Amino acid sequence: MTRPEGADAHHRALESLYAAAPINRLFASSLAIPEPGVARISFEIAPDHFHAAGAAHGTAYFKMLDDAAFYACNSLITDRFLLTTQFNLLLTRPLSAGPVVAEGRWVSGQRRVFVGDARLIASDGEEVARGTGTFMRSRIALAGLPGYRAA
Repeated sequence: MTRPEGADAHHRALESLYAAAPINRLFASSLAIPEPGVARISFEIAPDHFHAAGAAHGTAYFKMLDDAAFYACNSLITDRFLLTTQFNLLLTRPLSAGPVVAEGRWVSGQRRVFVGDARLIASDGEEVARGTGTFMRSRIALAGLPGYRAA
């Protein structure tokens, strides 16, 4: 088995970083970066994520959309961790328990500030939300973060 190199190694290391993040113990999910500027996160919404009216709370929508757009953008940056500086949400339909996919993509930016967008697709194939975020390079080196390592 050959070890990933270049962009592929960076993408696998970001997937490992995502899996190692403590917040993801609260959300059954997995990240895949199939190509630069694209991220897909498969989530499982559980009743634990519901608000009082029995559908997913907005925090779950934000988490999924922000992560997908963030990782799409950070897939283009190999040295630094990006930080979310702004994020806009559009929630179009309540989300019940079950699988959901967050599809993120890089929109613009290549140096200091990046823009990414994402959409949530429910198990019936319908879009239930979308979001756009702005992400800025931080001073945090990716290589120093626990979990950032090639598979």
